[in-house]
Amino acid sequence: NNMPRHSYHGYAITDFYKVDPRLGSNESYQKFCQQSATKGIKVIMDMVANHCGLYHQWISSPPHSEWINYYNQPYTETNHGKYILSDPYASPEDKEMLSDGWFVRTMPDLNTRDPHLANYLIQNAIWWIEYAGLSGIRMDTYLYPDELFMSEWARRIIEEYPNLNLAGEVWHNNPAVVSYWQNGKTNANGYVSHLPGVFDFPLQDGLRNALMDDHHGWIALYDILAQDFQYPSPENLVVFADNHDMSRIYTQVEEDYIKYQLAIAYILTTRGIPQLFYGTEILMTNKGTENHGVIRSDFPGGWKRDSINAFTGEGLTMQQKKAYDFMQKLLRWRKGETTIHNGQTMHFFPSDGVYVIFRYDDTKRLMVVLNKNEKPVTLKLDRFQSMLRGAAEGMEILSGQKVMLGSTLQLNAAGPMIIQINGGK
Repeated sequence: NNMPRHSYHGYAITDFYKVDPRLGSNESYQKFCQQSATKGIKVIMDMVANHCGLYHQWISSPPHSEWINYYNQPYTETNHGKYILSDPYASPEDKEMLSDGWFVRTMPDLNTRDPHLANYLIQNAIWWIEYAGLSGIRMDTYLYPDELFMSEWARRIIEEYPNLNLAGEVWHNNPAVVSYWQNGKTNANGYVSHLPGVFDFPLQDGLRNALMDDHHGWIALYDILAQDFQYPSPENLVVFADNHDMSRIYTQVEEDYIKYQLAIAYILTTRGIPQLFYGTEILMTNKGTENHGVIRSDFPGGWKRDSINAFTGEGLTMQQKKAYDFMQKLLRWRKGETTIHNGQTMHFFPSDGVYVIFRYDDTKRLMVVLNKNEKPVTLKLDRFQSMLRGAAEGMEILSGQKVMLGSTLQLNAAGPMIIQINGGK
């Protein structure tokens, strides 16, 4: 990203085959991936096929003028119309503007309809997979390049590496738009996608709204999950409470620790593949600003100038240490819970500030209780008998305490409960 400005994010690429020297070298990245593999850690590379950087050599001396959309023409920005490609009434002019317009002035738009450029980008992805031993790719701005190219990009890579996972960023809060891009979806216009996974932006939006809306509460989240019928493979959605492009979840919930706990407990127990943004475990925040430099602040520790070391706990507040312990406990439990990884889901319509979700398989049933009530509340259990099946007790994972599952369950205050159900029919 050899740009004078606007290169902090890594998407203004000036050489698709080199690591930014400010971060290291190709050799150091390869070594990092190899050492990660010895620790059982898989590495995912973030890629972008829609654009390059303004200082890429293709701009000053393109192999062909048609490689860059609107080359040597007045700046023309994409319309960002994310409904357009699935819109049955969309005009060809609007479709062209979505795919061909530039994302921003510093990122020239690539004409991925050109077969030579398309092949270059596909071969570049394959080269990195081979060179670094990648286990997955996150494709940025997935819906902005030519949609037929993106389908072929995914098809070619999956054909070479059937066990590699691909996830595309389709930032929209409507499941109908996001599901359009997932492999296996039967689209009305006949478009066939080969992309296995997409990021579940609708669920993230529903989770935030559910936590912050005291009137409708959990219904905003229930309604989004209820639309899983639109996805061919909801289990392959990437679920998250926040990411690098939005305020941190602790900021989104106005630094309310209980709401933070509810968000994390949901993300780590719902269907899909959870993504955690670094620093979430120590309540990193961006209060009072939407500046991406603040949102993406360095993780504290490891640098001489750091007064806080989150790796050792030195300098963390008691609340931050509490959050760290909470996250660690949940993750260590989740690691071996195949019911969470692969089980089915049943949820019950929220009532009186409480949302109950079950994850289950042939061997185990888990009851997730999300409670927003600030005062103790009694939860009647008769409506959950299709999952409880007469079970008399269970073990609450977070507290380690046994709970009785009679006719009611006493909820002491707001917060999450995860109950492993013991017994029953």
